[in-house]
Amino acid sequence: MLATIPASVLAGITGYPVSVEVHVSSGLPTFTVVGLPDAACREARDRVRAALLSSGVDWPPGRITVNLAPSGIRKEGPGLDLAIAMGVLVADEQLPSETLENMAFLAELGLDGRLRSVPGILPQVRCLETDAIVVAPESAAEAALASGPVVRAPATLGELVSALRGEDIWPDPPSLGSGDPREDTADLADVKGQPMARLGLEVAAAGGHHLLLIGPPGAGKTMLARRLPGLLPPLDENTAIEATMVHSAAGLDLPSAGLIRRAPWQAPHHSASMMALVGGGSQALRPGAISCAHGGVLFLDEMGEFGPQALDALRQPLEEGSIRVNRAAAMATFPARFLLVGAMNPCPCGELGQPGMCRCTPVARLRYARRLSGPLLDRFDLRIHVGRPEVSDLFDAPPGESSAQVRDRVNQARAVARNRGVVSNSELPDDSLDQFAPLDPDAKNMFSHAIAEGRLTARGFQRVRRVALTLGDLAGEGPPLTGGIVAQALFMRTEPVTVVHDPWSCANVRR
Repeated sequence: MLATIPASVLAGITGYPVSVEVHVSSGLPTFTVVGLPDAACREARDRVRAALLSSGVDWPPGRITVNLAPSGIRKEGPGLDLAIAMGVLVADEQLPSETLENMAFLAELGLDGRLRSVPGILPQVRCLETDAIVVAPESAAEAALASGPVVRAPATLGELVSALRGEDIWPDPPSLGSGDPREDTADLADVKGQPMARLGLEVAAAGGHHLLLIGPPGAGKTMLARRLPGLLPPLDENTAIEATMVHSAAGLDLPSAGLIRRAPWQAPHHSASMMALVGGGSQALRPGAISCAHGGVLFLDEMGEFGPQALDALRQPLEEGSIRVNRAAAMATFPARFLLVGAMNPCPCGELGQPGMCRCTPVARLRYARRLSGPLLDRFDLRIHVGRPEVSDLFDAPPGESSAQVRDRVNQARAVARNRGVVSNSELPDDSLDQFAPLDPDAKNMFSHAIAEGRLTARGFQRVRRVALTLGDLAGEGPPLTGGIVAQALFMRTEPVTVVHDPWSCANVRR
């Protein structure tokens, strides 16, 4: 007999419907899976057989053929185990096909019959057009976010078979948790001193501007960066769903409420490869760190230690907000609209600028500075030098503003940006700047001198202009942009300088 069971598979962060066709006939006992299965799919035979026997269900003694249609899409992972098991039971007439009508199945099976969750449940459920979906209990909250089919979440295959036969009722799926979207967020009030760096965080959060923190070890760069997600507003509905789908496909833990509402935080180690950052794989394409930071913050600590090729791979997603991964056998597009925060030392030893402290050779300093290419550096709207705090700041200074106070100003600035038709000022198109960010004569003169001296590129000019607009929004100043606002924006884009004394040519190399 033939049975057809609806299911789905994951490709990137997109789900594709799959029909699991199972045919059971007389003959020598065999189990064959066709339809471009990977190794995990082919191994379903042993998992399904053990799970059925452990659940008190008979295993057909004849020939079993499983076809995963459409055959042109590669099927990866163990998520089709449950659909194959249901197909075997229906084809062997141990379950009437009417009980499974318009019902899909997505779960891995343990040898004891337990249902286990698989990555990418949300995008896989969203692509199905069935009335009900059966998943593992751990996946119930995520599957419910699709707002489509009724979610069933039995713990074991035995419970599922009993419910389908009408011998028992369907177990209630786990309830959605409720948590404060700001829980466990580090507070900006913990930072002592650092007024310019604090302002840089506020401007970055308000305008969506990329931020580079440069300073010696122990100055507080990492501590400052960890406070940035707490300044960002909650994700809007569309971004929250995209971020949840990315985290689900990547196999990352989701919040108890299911949907990611708080700005994500990703901080890959400096030894991460380019594939770990942008995503990919030979067959199964998975999101990288930049996609997992979608809607939130990507923090690159010790940025000067990352490989130059990995850093330059960030340039295209920084401009487009997405990353396209192409391989010989697959292609996927991942969302990647994030706020980039980098932290690095001014030189390999970190003591450049401290009299008599730097131990680096001129060649080492130049090699270290060249880790960040000019095009990547040009995409940082804010470049803040962070010095070590003064003793008086550590012991006697009053506490600074809390994250909640700064977040209120950030929300107000973002509300002004939404009135311009964008989420933040960094997304304003160039042709809208003349309308929303006109320049007064003093501001034009400052930009003219900066461009003539080579301190600003054409792209840098537009980026500084957006930063000045954000500063004006935070200060409550309307257009046009004044010379004072532009001067502050230019100061916050201080060029990292490395001076190398060449004993042979006595030349100074400035970067």
